[in-house]
Amino acid sequence: MRVLENCEPKKVFYYFEEICKIPHGSRNTRQISDYLVDFAKEHGFKYVQDELNNVVIYKPATAGYENAPTVILQGHMDMVCEKRPDVEHDFTKDGLNLSVKDGYVSANGTTLGGDDGIAVAYSLALLDSTDIPHPALEVLVTVDEEIGLLGAFGLDCSVLSGKRMINMDSEAEGSLWISCAGGLSAVSHIPVQRVAAEGEKLEVKVSGLMGGHSGSEIDKKRANANAIMGRFLYTLKQEADYEIISYEGGQKDNAITREATCEILVAGEDVEAVKACAAKAEKGVREEYAGTDGNISVLITEEGHAETDVLHPTSREKVLFYLVQIPFGIQKMSGNIEGLVETSTNIGIVKLSDDEFFARSSVRSSVEAARDALSDKIQYLTEFLGGEYEIQGAYPAWEYRKDSPLRDKMVSVYEEMYGQKPEVVAIHAGLECGLFYKKIEGLDCVSLGPDMKDIHTSEEVLDIASTERVWNYLVKVLEQLKD
Repeated sequence: MRVLENCEPKKVFYYFEEICKIPHGSRNTRQISDYLVDFAKEHGFKYVQDELNNVVIYKPATAGYENAPTVILQGHMDMVCEKRPDVEHDFTKDGLNLSVKDGYVSANGTTLGGDDGIAVAYSLALLDSTDIPHPALEVLVTVDEEIGLLGAFGLDCSVLSGKRMINMDSEAEGSLWISCAGGLSAVSHIPVQRVAAEGEKLEVKVSGLMGGHSGSEIDKKRANANAIMGRFLYTLKQEADYEIISYEGGQKDNAITREATCEILVAGEDVEAVKACAAKAEKGVREEYAGTDGNISVLITEEGHAETDVLHPTSREKVLFYLVQIPFGIQKMSGNIEGLVETSTNIGIVKLSDDEFFARSSVRSSVEAARDALSDKIQYLTEFLGGEYEIQGAYPAWEYRKDSPLRDKMVSVYEEMYGQKPEVVAIHAGLECGLFYKKIEGLDCVSLGPDMKDIHTSEEVLDIASTERVWNYLVKVLEQLKD
């Protein structure tokens, strides 16, 4: 028996479960891309699969819609791969372990990939349908959205003829997204040197944080493990002499870091002072984040006496200075749109190798000048410490379109179905819509999706009832797009 067999709409959840059987993390999309191509071949649809693994599948209009403008349905096939520390799962070859509980689909200790697997499932169900009226469809499924919109960047948009696009990469039923922030990945490479040392080896672990999406949940007042670790290590300087052996925190720059681990070396008589400092730090951050992220743990584990290489004192100070000074969180709220985060940053990945300190932050803003100014700040910090800085995956904001017939139609359909207007909102998270808005002249675009919680974390869930309601709404919208 299929896990999602009793979930409605059956066709949508059938395809969602099929997708979940296929590993499809970012940079590992060939298998799911080929699955989409095989689907197109089996159903007799024309398709394009480019060298990046982006796929476009074309379905002709149904009877009576032959003269209606083409509609692009768009989502991405890659997912963020995160798991709980106690879960054994290889995202490169294992399918997801799905379960259904209390009206939600989850993946038992790993990310679910509802972002954006549900868009792919909706699209395949529409392509597979024989009784849903609609204009000609161009189903565009891109790759590597989660690591910088790489598929959208590389797509040759001449394969698309449509000027109306429904993006399905949002996670809030009842909200139509019509604008989003632009962003970039700020990458720092700082050279370090090492020296030999001897002492008691301790592991410092910051864990228990909620994490979340660095765009949509940056305003939830959650902590970042890299930022907490930096604060602790700076405070520890006042209590004990120590050397840094290793550091690792976070796996994705667009996920608020949940855990960070640092190995340090101390004299035997300082072990208890380190433990006391950690206990005090834990108490302090739990009070600071009470109500939003109150289960933070700062744990010290003794690993025995060791002779090992540690950071040279100058390199140690560079690492501490960077961790303390790197900005995190909301930098500015919008002065034009009430409640909208304008500019933010998230220090998502930190790694210390033998000769380099590496850090990667996600920088977002709906104002290009503010985005670039924040990037300049991180560049100056990096270069001040003798490092090299690079920008990766810069993407434009999706600008608000004052005249949008597609938005007006979708608002009208929602009001007709539910007796109230949907929220029409600008968001801080980044979407591929901004790139397509720049690439396709005259594009009219709206984003929608069902309710999901805790995306990009191992607690991610997809609301089943909401998935059905959004499906019914999407079907009705396509039915109404006859002119």
